[in-house]
Amino acid sequence: MQTVRLSDVEQARKLIAPAIFRTPLVRLPLDTAPEEQVFAKAENLQRTGSFKLRGAFNFLSRLEPAERAHGVVTHSSGNHAQGVACAARLLGIQATVVIPEGAPEIKVERTRAWGATIVRCKDSMNDRYDTAREIADAKGATLVPPFDHPWIVAGQGTAGLEIVEDLNDVQNVLVCVGGGGLISGIATVLATACPEAQIIGVEPELAADAAESFETDRLISWSADRVTRTLADGVRTQRLGELNFSIIREHVRGFVTVSEDAIREATRWYALEAKLVVEPTGALTLAAFHKLRQQGSGTLRLKPGKTVLLISGGNIDPQLLASLLSGPGSR
Repeated sequence: MQTVRLSDVEQARKLIAPAIFRTPLVRLPLDTAPEEQVFAKAENLQRTGSFKLRGAFNFLSRLEPAERAHGVVTHSSGNHAQGVACAARLLGIQATVVIPEGAPEIKVERTRAWGATIVRCKDSMNDRYDTAREIADAKGATLVPPFDHPWIVAGQGTAGLEIVEDLNDVQNVLVCVGGGGLISGIATVLATACPEAQIIGVEPELAADAAESFETDRLISWSADRVTRTLADGVRTQRLGELNFSIIREHVRGFVTVSEDAIREATRWYALEAKLVVEPTGALTLAAFHKLRQQGSGTLRLKPGKTVLLISGGNIDPQLLASLLSGPGSR
């Protein structure tokens, strides 16, 4: 199996620099001691509204001219779709994106706005992959994996380089987990550049296949009807990628799972208190921070010192945001 090194992430940063924004660390207005400040890595402010552009642009940048001429195909519930569509537009490549029926419409429309051809499919990972593979074979196009590829992992890891450069004394980094591309990329960086920091993965209780895989030390798949129950549509992936799992096993400290109520409250808090528009998946890490701070999670505890919470994206349906803002605890 291929692996990913810090040098791969550093090379990816050079390739993607013309296309991405360096997103800020935003100090959150939480009631913590001065030495235990909490920061959000605001990838909701990234171009396309998600970290996914990092990996997508790195992958497409590495294609040979002949491969670019035949186009690319990918499958995604939304944010990777937008990342590939945007990268393809910027690089002059034709993109076809397979999007499951249950994806938020706002993500579908924004993918289409970047010029990609949209094909819909059923919600399962098998349906997504099989449809994308059929299109790729028919067109001679390159299939762009959402997370399980060294180029994707290295691209996502560039967010970790920025964290270390902006906050080299960070002690805790919490990352939401779907297929594992983001956390494995960041873990690759921190393992070398900031080994004292602990990396913690976060999932919804209703889509906790990665947490179960980590606990049992073997890749576990959850069915589509199980993972689609969660509001956090960005982590409805049914299993981790193999490359991602190998990196997670080596460098991630553990996993926290959070309730749907906690996800809703964290999403609402970001809008009302931090003035940040965050999709439910992006709010997972704040929900996990509160859980760890209040009660811990098994043997997991926050280390004393500064904490970074990854906000993975901000592509939330306006109607959903409005309903969350008008719910309990709103002002």
